[in-house]
Amino acid sequence: METEKSISILEQVRRQYVQAKMRLYAMQALALLLVGVAILYRFQFENWLLVGVAAGLILLAFLYFIFRWQHSNKTTLQQVASHLNRNYPQLEDSSALLLRPATELNLLEKLQQRKVATALQKLHPEQEKVFYVKPATSGILLAAGTLLALLIVLLPAAAVTTATQPSEEVKIDFPNAPVAASDTIVKIEKIDITVTPPSYTGKAAYTVSQPNLRVEQGATITWRIHTNKPAKQLQLVLNENTISPFKRQQEVYTLSKAFTEPALYNLRLNGENSAFYTLEIIPDEAPTIVIQKPEQYTEILFGDPQRVNLQATISDDYGIREANLVATVAKGTGEAVKFREEKISLGFSGTKRSFHANQTLDLKKLGMTYGDELYFYIQAHDNHRGYTRSETYFVQIEDTAVVDNNFDMSMGVNPVPEYFRSQRQIIIDTEKLIAEQKNISRTTFEQRSNNIGADQKLLRLRYGKFLGEESESGIGPGGGIPAGEEHSAGDGHDHPEFENSNDPQALLDPYMHKHDQEGEATIFEPAVKAKLKGALAQMWEAELRLRTHKPKEALPFEYKALRLLKQVQQSSRAYVAKTGFDAPPLKEPEKRLTGDLSKITAPSEKQSIKSETNLPHTRAALNWLENYKHKNTYVAADSRILEKAGQEMAQQAFAKPGRYLQALQDLRTLISDINQNKPLCRNCLVKVESAWAELLPPASQTPQKANTARGKLGYEYLKELQKRAD
Repeated sequence: METEKSISILEQVRRQYVQAKMRLYAMQALALLLVGVAILYRFQFENWLLVGVAAGLILLAFLYFIFRWQHSNKTTLQQVASHLNRNYPQLEDSSALLLRPATELNLLEKLQQRKVATALQKLHPEQEKVFYVKPATSGILLAAGTLLALLIVLLPAAAVTTATQPSEEVKIDFPNAPVAASDTIVKIEKIDITVTPPSYTGKAAYTVSQPNLRVEQGATITWRIHTNKPAKQLQLVLNENTISPFKRQQEVYTLSKAFTEPALYNLRLNGENSAFYTLEIIPDEAPTIVIQKPEQYTEILFGDPQRVNLQATISDDYGIREANLVATVAKGTGEAVKFREEKISLGFSGTKRSFHANQTLDLKKLGMTYGDELYFYIQAHDNHRGYTRSETYFVQIEDTAVVDNNFDMSMGVNPVPEYFRSQRQIIIDTEKLIAEQKNISRTTFEQRSNNIGADQKLLRLRYGKFLGEESESGIGPGGGIPAGEEHSAGDGHDHPEFENSNDPQALLDPYMHKHDQEGEATIFEPAVKAKLKGALAQMWEAELRLRTHKPKEALPFEYKALRLLKQVQQSSRAYVAKTGFDAPPLKEPEKRLTGDLSKITAPSEKQSIKSETNLPHTRAALNWLENYKHKNTYVAADSRILEKAGQEMAQQAFAKPGRYLQALQDLRTLISDINQNKPLCRNCLVKVESAWAELLPPASQTPQKANTARGKLGYEYLKELQKRAD
């Protein structure tokens, strides 16, 4: 019984601890919850960015409380017993015995269990605060959260939504409105214009303080107009022909509209038109790509690393959504060319306004080898519909099997033996040995290096035969004079010119045509022989380093020897020209992509296309204006002519919206004067006529009769000359 009571005490202590911790966690979560609810209450889903922040805070508060609740529930009775042992020495560090069944205890442990149970019941830890939980931190967080929520609720709207915008009111003028009693006329008391940029800009909504607008392409503009009395009619007029009515909510009129093209607009209140205002569009620019490295044409020579360093800068006015490199590998020649396209990521992630790409293209990983070509370009997409593609760049690996000469239309005959190509195999074996050096033993490495050096020696001796090096002389004892041809004194075959020579070889030199001795070999021309000697010298250097187990140092000499051997091979080929047209040589690396247009002449034919601009209503209005100047009278129907001419002027004013604002306003004044039967504004007539004349295209010149005599005196002079001639 005492043991069961003791376990009940431990469970009560555990519940007290869990409840105390949950109260603290609830206070912390409540602080976040108050801030999120305050944001939602204050802005009422007007700003979606703030709504997202508020929703995130509320969700974070719930997740935090659930996570802490699960963590606190994992507190075990064993942990409670260990904590009581640390706080109550009377338990003699034996509280854990209360949790073990009696069948598992020996006699001494059972006696100690009873003793601890009696001591625990006397201490009554469930009535004390055994676990000390600090409430100060949670209380401070709750107070800070409550204060912040109150500030958000009480903060003025302009302080948050338009912190960077001026607080001036938007003013709309109605220059032609009739004068009426202040208690009967409908007036606009306040105008709020809010611009909501499209999502691709990443900008928040903002308010403006003037009616002339300049907004992003695709932005939504919202007009909120407060009037002193309900209006019979309130409309937005675009370009004099598109009319959009406002939606009424008591004395508040609202209109939202998205714009992608520039326009001229004005408000129409109860039939009265306001002044004209401009609406300009900021276009979304396409991304820009600048490639610093490599050059537009790059050739990789023998021995050079088959890698290309790519450095490029990609930028956009609002943000880049995607950027990658499109590479095309061309393998083969002639009609057997095969192409393979591959899209390579530039490591771009997220959305950035500027991105610097620094990447190394490994041509071996792309499956390229000698003679292959790589064509690549960079493409970028912005957050909207902008797309940009860079120029195409070319990378070519030099092919050692291709003959570089100016006889591309010739037939070649190769008299050189095939073993001229074996130097490349030595290079392949050396590169393989260097790559496997870390995975093989030192003894194996040195043995393979020495074997490659022996192969290099054999190849060097094979080429040395063409220069007379390392060859048998053929002159031995008794050699040089055939058997049975000996001479003796007095036989009549004495040669006094050789009597003083002790070298038998000297006797044969004047009569022999030597091809296989160093310095005398004539199988190659001097220039070709010099290249072959250089190749043998490089082989000597490579063999020395291979024999001393330094293959990495031998590799550059092997590449140089291969290059010289290929030059010897190409120089030794005999060419027979084909019959027919012999095309001039095309130096592709020098001429390709240079953009040289100096020898290209411009076309001689020229054709001028006249752009016709009819503007019939504008011409009719100018005719009416001329008639009015002579008669100084008008009729009410003449206002229709001016209205149609004004619509054409508004359509033509898109390119220069600010240029014709005053002319449109003066035209509106003339129409108002005609409707009210008033004398027309003279100054307005002059300005409107000038604007109409500017809109019309210049008149084409026609042949005119030349006046040879001008004035009365000249006419009399010609008449007198005619009389004398008769």
